Amino acid sequence: MKYTIIALLFLAFSAKAQESKQFTIEGKVKTPLTVTLDNLSAYKSVNLDSMTIFNHLMQRKSSIKNIKGVLLKDILAKVEIDAASPKTLSEYYLVFTATDNYKVVYSWNEIFNSSTGDQILVLKSYDTDPSKAEKGNIAIITPTDFATGRRFVKGLSKISILQVN
Repeated sequence: MKYTIIALLFLAFSAKAQESKQFTIEGKVKTPLTVTLDNLSAYKSVNLDSMTIFNHLMQRKSSIKNIKGVLLKDILAKVEIDAASPKTLSEYYLVFTATDNYKVVYSWNEIFNSSTGDQILVLKSYDTDPSKAEKGNIAIITPTDFATGRRFVKGLSKISILQVN
């Protein structure tokens, strides 16, 4: 019994530490797209020196450095959304899911019809606190958010494009 509990704790810890070397864009798209860490090199790179990560209470939680990323809109330009007309795009939203099942939602208008969309980055590399195992994971962050940690999706595994019912 004792060994079973230890094994389950080990498996639970291992699942949280999973790295993300690729993610899939799926849902209401004509053709799903898989983007790998290597594919991200084909896009125009955006570099930032550092960012402070704040929680929902605006308390400093950590910082990331040597940030290399790609604009989300550049990647989404390769995907054709399956919409009946441009008018219905206002009913669409995107769910970003991490390997540990953490989820963040953006509306279509937020990404394609506001200045926020011009800032959202898919991170291909960044350095963090050495005690954390985040280096090497594909992540997504919005540098212009006040509480940057709320939409910092580490270990991005999937982007689902969905429509409100």
